[in-house]
Amino acid sequence: MPVIVVDMDKCTGHGRCYAVAPLLFTDDDEGRPIVLVSHVEGDSEKQALAAVAACPESAIWLEDDEQ
Repeated sequence: MPVIVVDMDKCTGHGRCYAVAPLLFTDDDEGRPIVLVSHVEGDSEKQALAAVAACPESAIWLEDDEQ
């Protein structure tokens, strides 16, 4: 099952991830993402991929969870 990964060093807080996937992300006080659901599948994976595509810094990606 894929896992959402966010590189907070790359993130500048545009907010596109939580705009396109509000069930998977919210924001902190600085506008940076907080991952609400890290393991995704089905419709959640589609939303996560939309967030990956929407991030202008490429600070979000999915990795396979091998556990």
